[in-house]
Amino acid sequence: MDEIYLQCAIDLASANVTRGDGGPFGAVIVCDGDIIAEGWNRVIVANDPTAHAEIVAIRAACSRKGHFHLPGCTLYTSSEPCPMCLAAAYWARVERIVFANSREQAAAIGFCDENLYGELQLPLQQRHIATCHLPLPDADLPLRRWLANPGHRCY
Repeated sequence: MDEIYLQCAIDLASANVTRGDGGPFGAVIVCDGDIIAEGWNRVIVANDPTAHAEIVAIRAACSRKGHFHLPGCTLYTSSEPCPMCLAAAYWARVERIVFANSREQAAAIGFCDENLYGELQLPLQQRHIATCHLPLPDADLPLRRWLANPGHRCY
C-alpha cells in the first residue's frame, strides 16, 4: 500500500506545479488505511514560509483527529522532508515517514536544505542568523508557572 499512498502525494505535487501555489511537493497522512489529510506546498500563495506540504497535511490531520498527536499515522511525502517538516512530524508523533525523492534531488532543482542542516549543528555564535542568548531576571517565570499549574498538558 505504500506505493499507492506515495503516488497520491506525488500526484498532489504534480498538480501543484500547474496550480503554482508553491514548490513541487505533496503529502498525505494515512491512518488505519485511510487518507485523513493531504497537503501541497502553499508557500507562494499563502506568503507563508512554513506552508510546506507536510506541515499543511499535519495541520489538517490534527484538526481532523482533534488532537496534536498522530499516533499510528504515516506521512507520505513526494520528497524527503526538510528539517522543519521533519521536526513537525516528530512533534506530531507520526509513526512512519515514507518519501519518494531525496533531498539531493530537491537540491538539484533549487530546493537545498543542506545549509539548514549545517546551521543546526553550529554553536549559536557561529550561525548565519545572529542568535543571542539573553537570560533576563525572571524570564523563566512563565515556565515555572506552567509547571506549577496542575492543569498543564505536556506535549
